[in-house]
Amino acid sequence: MEIIIDDRSGFCFGVKKAIELAEEEAGKNQSIYCLGEIVHNSEEVHRLEKRGVKFIDRETFFTLSDCKVLFRAHGEPPETYRYAREHNIEVIDATCPVVLKLQEKVRRAQESNPQAQLVIFGKPDHPEVIGLRGQVEKSIIVQSVEELSGINFDKPIFLFAQTTKDRKHYAEIQEEIRKRLKDPETNLITYDSICGQVANRAPWLAEFSQTVDNLIFVGGKTSSNSKMLFSICKQNNPSSFFISHPDDLDHVDLPQAKRIGITGATSTPQWLIEEVAEKLKK
Repeated sequence: MEIIIDDRSGFCFGVKKAIELAEEEAGKNQSIYCLGEIVHNSEEVHRLEKRGVKFIDRETFFTLSDCKVLFRAHGEPPETYRYAREHNIEVIDATCPVVLKLQEKVRRAQESNPQAQLVIFGKPDHPEVIGLRGQVEKSIIVQSVEELSGINFDKPIFLFAQTTKDRKHYAEIQEEIRKRLKDPETNLITYDSICGQVANRAPWLAEFSQTVDNLIFVGGKTSSNSKMLFSICKQNNPSSFFISHPDDLDHVDLPQAKRIGITGATSTPQWLIEEVAEKLKK
């Protein structure tokens, strides 16, 4: 049996930067809070908690003062920064550069045409989308073609996507909006706001999953990115299995195979993938 670890697996650069900052601050033996889970992977969160990082929710954040808080890669709305300034909170800003650019584009779009509708393809409760919504007075969040009924097709539309969304589904949304607009060339402006590093993972995993007999996908149960990428693996290799921890292998019925591949989402730490490989060898 040959075990093959996907050499393109591991954190995206935005998450990697956020974790490095968290480790650096925790290493100073100072109290450091992190607003929300730094990454949608419980194993990595537990590892950082052991190092002294305290993870808090938004409700708790708005009760703090005179402390240090890390903002993760997903980004935050302006109100969060405003509260930090007013309550002497030192912000360690780990917002991903790709997300920062998207927030700026969203603000500029509304400023350029306040009468236009600002539509975001994403999950309403996703932290990145919450940050994007906070940049403007009003926005419409859609997750599928079926949710486009909330749009007024007599008005101009600015269309954005959450950076971790699938390009294929985004293209479907764009095409359907074009069909419903009377003058799509004038009234629809779309932005390629999906992260290239995330988008390139999908076609690569479609290819990688077909090179092995069985595929083990390691990801967080609450990670949208994990669910999306695993579905691509499953489509291209039916003998694909989703796990979150090495011990989950005990419940995976692996058929006899010569080649087993191990991969993960952009939110999956490399050390966890390697632990899964070691467990598999045993």
